[in-house]
Amino acid sequence: QVQLIESGGGLVQAGGSLRLSCAASGRTGSTPMTMAWFRQVPGKEREFVAGESWSGRRAYADSVKGRFTISRDNGIRTVYLQMTSLKPEDTAVYYCTAAVVSYATDSVSSLTRDYDYWGQGTQVTVSS
Repeated sequence: QVQLIESGGGLVQAGGSLRLSCAASGRTGSTPMTMAWFRQVPGKEREFVAGESWSGRRAYADSVKGRFTISRDNGIRTVYLQMTSLKPEDTAVYYCTAAVVSYATDSVSSLTRDYDYWGQGTQVTVSS
């Protein structure tokens, strides 16, 4: 089992920045994992935001390209989401997720069903 704990959410004005963190614990070991961030607003499906493969390959949703940056520190098993130029439409609960993969899988899925573990979520609210 892998546990994911998010932190860093909060209230920010439009144009501001936030950095989310997600610490992974449990049976991570040397298992290759894709790490990603999704977000969800009430009444809508959870949507992909950004992800990074075990090799460092990154992918972003079109809506956040150029504004958000995902990164990970494998030494401390933490993944980050740096969010800049925030907009009110970025308001959502942000979820950290991890997929256990093989070394042959060097891509980032944008589908929730491809991920094995999820954090509890952290609220991000952007005021106009």
